Amino acid sequence: MFTEVARLKKVRKKWIALAGAAVFAVVLAGWLVWSNVTVEMTRYSVASSRLPASFDHSRIVVVSDLHNAEFGEDNCQLIRLIEQESPDMIAITGDLVDSSKTNMETAESLIHHLTSIAPCYYVTGNHEAWLGEQYQELEKMLLKEAVVILHNTSVPWKKGQDSIQLAGLDDPDFTDRDSSVQQSILETRLHEMDLTDDYCILLSHRPEAFEAYLSEGVDLVLSGHAHGGQFRLPLIGGIIAPNQGWFPKYDAGSYSQQNTTMIVSRGIGNSIIPMRINNRPEIVSVELICEVY
Repeated sequence: MFTEVARLKKVRKKWIALAGAAVFAVVLAGWLVWSNVTVEMTRYSVASSRLPASFDHSRIVVVSDLHNAEFGEDNCQLIRLIEQESPDMIAITGDLVDSSKTNMETAESLIHHLTSIAPCYYVTGNHEAWLGEQYQELEKMLLKEAVVILHNTSVPWKKGQDSIQLAGLDDPDFTDRDSSVQQSILETRLHEMDLTDDYCILLSHRPEAFEAYLSEGVDLVLSGHAHGGQFRLPLIGGIIAPNQGWFPKYDAGSYSQQNTTMIVSRGIGNSIIPMRINNRPEIVSVELICEVY
């Protein structure tokens, strides 16, 4: 009798363990799906005494690495999140489309909605460089929707009597796909812009070139490309990123050195690797703060 009771207890423990494992697997699977099909808004504040008073509390929304992704019908999830921020401008920092599965209709639909929310400024990413002749179709659409395309140039952003600089760099893959020379390419192009001493916001797809932006004294860099390291580990961060390799230095978040701050978006879509782990797609919202001493 005692042997039978012990056997039943053992069987019961086994079934409890199996049930627990099954519940854990279902919860984990549900979390993985949820974290890949929903988008979060990540907010940052960037303060500087160099900002004119008119730009105090101005807000910039950063849309990066869409890769033709869709979150809801006509990307309604993205549009709703961006509308709630009431941005003063929207920065689109490359890889709006994916070169391996290009869908101009998805891109055009989103851009049409974004330009109705706030003025939009755009720079290319590596996937635009890989489009070949099809890139001209994309650029024609962007211009039709009144998006300002920053081809290695800067334009003023004016508020009242004050203005700051908005600069943008083309992705270096348009020139040379050799990673060893790309930072030099970006640094040269940035230097050739002859930026003034006014506060400068730079849109550039490539966060790995932070040292180039730092050397030119850029105040704020808005970037993407790294996809948050694709798979993120607690206390460690991203695992792998394009052009940075394993355990990338600039995978997501805010980085500051001297007077330069760079904010790297984890991006929205995926490309070569079709899913993310512990790395929700994100839109970034940046509030500018004018420091007064």
